[in-house]
Amino acid sequence: MTVNPNEKPEPGAKPEPEETPAPAPVAKPPVPERPRTPDAGSRDPEPEAVEETAPESVEPAGNASAADGAAKAAPDGRRRLADALWPPRVTRAQLVVALLLACLGFGLAIQVSSTSEGSALRGARQEDLVRILDELDDRTQRLEDEKARLEKQRSELESSSDQAEEARRQTQEKERQLGILAGTVAAEGPGITLTVGDPTGAVESDMLLDAIQELRAAGAEAIQVDGVRVVANSYFTGSGDDMRIDGTKVAAPYVFKVIGKPEDLEPALNIPGGVVQTLEKEQATATVERSAKIVVDALRPAERPDYAQSSSQ
Repeated sequence: MTVNPNEKPEPGAKPEPEETPAPAPVAKPPVPERPRTPDAGSRDPEPEAVEETAPESVEPAGNASAADGAAKAAPDGRRRLADALWPPRVTRAQLVVALLLACLGFGLAIQVSSTSEGSALRGARQEDLVRILDELDDRTQRLEDEKARLEKQRSELESSSDQAEEARRQTQEKERQLGILAGTVAAEGPGITLTVGDPTGAVESDMLLDAIQELRAAGAEAIQVDGVRVVANSYFTGSGDDMRIDGTKVAAPYVFKVIGKPEDLEPALNIPGGVVQTLEKEQATATVERSAKIVVDALRPAERPDYAQSSSQ
C-alpha cells in the first residue's frame, strides 16, 4: 500500500502501520568436511559416538572418607607390586650379571676350600711347627749333599785319565748303596736303638708302621726289627701275640736297629704327640738309645723283577 505523504488523514481514522521490510536470511557458515582415511573407501566414516560419563559422586569429606581411600590404595599398591614381580621379566643384562655372580661365587668357594686345606698348620702347636721346619731343613740338606756328590762324580769322570776305571769304581759304590737300601747288603754306622715293650698286648701293627715312617722321614738309611730287614715294600700285620713283618712273626719287646744321624732320629720319636707318647698312652714302653755304631746285618734275598727291565738311555 502506497501512502501519499501530502495527504492528510481523515479525522477519526486510525493511521495504518507502516510495513517493515522482512530481515534478510543469515547465511550459515559452511561445515568443514572430515578428512577421509585411505582405507575408508568411498564410504564416509561414521561419526564416533561420544561416550557420556556419569559425573563421579563426590563423597563427603571427613575421617571416614580418608580411611576408605587409604584402604582402597593399599590393595592397589600391592597388586601393582605383584604385577611388577610376576611373571618375571628377565633381560639379557640381568642374565649376564647372574652369570658373573655365579662365577664369582664358584671362585670364592674354591678359595675357601683351598684355605681350609691349609688350616691344619694353623692349629698346630709351636713345637710341631718347629719340628716340621727342622725336617724340611734336613731334607733340603740331604738333597744338597746328594747334588754335591753327584757333581763331584761327574767332575771326576770328566777329569780322570782312565775314565773306564773311574766309572767302574763309581758303579761298584752305587751298587753297594743300592744294596743297603734294598736290604741285600749288611750295613753299619751311627744310629739309635728303639725298644718297644708291650706287657698288655695293646700295640697294633699300625703303631709300629708309624714308627718306621717317622724314622724314614728323619733320615734313616737302614732299619732292622727283631731280625727282619725293613725295606720300602715291607708290611706289618696282626697285633699282640700275632705280630708279623713281611709274613715273619715277631714278638715283644720289639727292637728297632736304625742307622742314621742320631741327632735327627731321636727327636723325631720324642716329639709331643709322636711315636713315644702314642705308645705310652697304650700302656706300652718305648726307650731310645743313641749309639756310635749300629750293625744291621739282617738280609733279604735279591729278587728278580718279573716285568721291569733295565733300559739304556
